Amino acid sequence: MLQCTAAVAREAKAPFAIETITIEDPRPDEVIIRIKGTGVCHTDIVVRDQYYPTPLPAVLGHEGAGVVERVGSAVTKVQPGDHVVMAFGSCGKCANCEAGKAPYCLEFFGYNFGGGRADGSSPLTGKTGERISGCFFCQSSFGDFALAKARNVVKIDKSVPLELMGPLGCGISTGAGTVINALRPHAGSSIAVFGAGSVGMAAIMAARIVGCTTIIAVDLNDSRLKLALALGATHMVNGGREDAVAAVQALTGGLGAHYSVECTGVPKVFRQAVEALRVTGTCGLIGAAPLGTDVAFDMNNILFGRTIKGVVEGDSNADIFIPQLIELWKQGRFPFDKLIKFYDLKDINLACAASEDGSVLKPVLRP
Repeated sequence: MLQCTAAVAREAKAPFAIETITIEDPRPDEVIIRIKGTGVCHTDIVVRDQYYPTPLPAVLGHEGAGVVERVGSAVTKVQPGDHVVMAFGSCGKCANCEAGKAPYCLEFFGYNFGGGRADGSSPLTGKTGERISGCFFCQSSFGDFALAKARNVVKIDKSVPLELMGPLGCGISTGAGTVINALRPHAGSSIAVFGAGSVGMAAIMAARIVGCTTIIAVDLNDSRLKLALALGATHMVNGGREDAVAAVQALTGGLGAHYSVECTGVPKVFRQAVEALRVTGTCGLIGAAPLGTDVAFDMNNILFGRTIKGVVEGDSNADIFIPQLIELWKQGRFPFDKLIKFYDLKDINLACAASEDGSVLKPVLRP
């Protein structure tokens, strides 16, 4: 058993509480990680507010990076002292996992949002002995230690600053992977990214890497749009002041974009992202909306060769894709560190507020 400090979500829409909790010893396929940095993601806030029903109280956090402290008896993938990024959970046994499509694991919701292991147990308890939901994305990394599955840890180069790397486990790889792995735009193509948060910025940087020549950032925040231009966008559109669909069409010769990426989870914006496509264009949907959210389209917009593609975790194999993004970062081609602002773990509520009001793109908590 290991005592640690963690941020606990106890009530819907209430602030996180910093508490001392206990983590069980690792089972044969589990590892204990000493956390060096954990990104705050929109999904953490959505779950804190209970739009997704992970049982509370819970330790959230799913963009953790740290040093392996202990390993279970069956673990061979990593050893104590290794530097790792923690990615999402998957069963490894279903048809999709066996086909190399772990982001579409048939047990994805249970492994990432269920609040415990597959057998229903949680490795976390509070100081009075009560059960606390853990295993959030197979990590629950809002603390100074986390317990993860060996399957979802990715060993990385020890030469890179570990506290920066956590967001590669979810948000940054989701945005970049949607472009690189899922949409795969051809060189010289056009792409419109709706929502210039950290995920959208990663998509913009990836679009530049793969050779898109018209890269349009759409957002309501002028400071974000200016940063998007610095990171690779060729044009910016403030959707609060102009018709975003008309603006994208005008910037693409009246035809619309070859590709679009929807990062907001807002139905109105999703529809715009589809309507901004040219005939035969493809929209990648990655914005997370509350369960039960509906959206309506003119069927003729889809009929004429347009495609809507839902994308989870950037269609990525984390063991391969995260090291690739690190290499691109080392070369200066993927400067995701420009999105990050560090906070102490005890200031998690300030970090979440900054994420929600848009003043910080990617808060990262350090114990």
